[in-house]
Amino acid sequence: MKTKTQKINQVKSGVEELKKNQTVIITDFTGLTANEMNMLRKVVSSLGGVFQVIKKRLLKIIFEKEGIKFDPKEFIGQMGVVFSPKDIIETAGSVYNFAKQKKDFLKILGGFDMNKKKFIEGVDVKRIGQLPSREVLLGQLVGMLTVPIRKFLFVLNEKLKTQQ
Repeated sequence: MKTKTQKINQVKSGVEELKKNQTVIITDFTGLTANEMNMLRKVVSSLGGVFQVIKKRLLKIIFEKEGIKFDPKEFIGQMGVVFSPKDIIETAGSVYNFAKQKKDFLKILGGFDMNKKKFIEGVDVKRIGQLPSREVLLGQLVGMLTVPIRKFLFVLNEKLKTQQ
């Protein structure tokens, strides 16, 4: 059980994290072992963020202090919060990949884009997390752009063969 001072400090820390980070992802970590929690902390740390376990009542207070209406009591399970300075796409991708490896013991409940102060449903955060990386998308685009040129060169090459 935490003392009143510890709770006040956790609220202050949570408010500071909200102010300095772009993305917040709310998770249910029920079923994760201590080692898996540490692995998740390392994944989030590699993004420059932090993963904190925060009681629902305190989390509600943290969001209220930033003028955001959010009631974590509508979610079942233990709350783990990912605070990340990266955008929602990069953060959701890392958290989703970790959750996928852990056979759904880590559930993504939702997220916040702190720049827009907008809540994003858990299903949408998962979809964002499933998107390929920027580099993969650029590679796919380049591949698509080269197909018509290759086909045209093939036609010219075949035309050249028939004329010889």
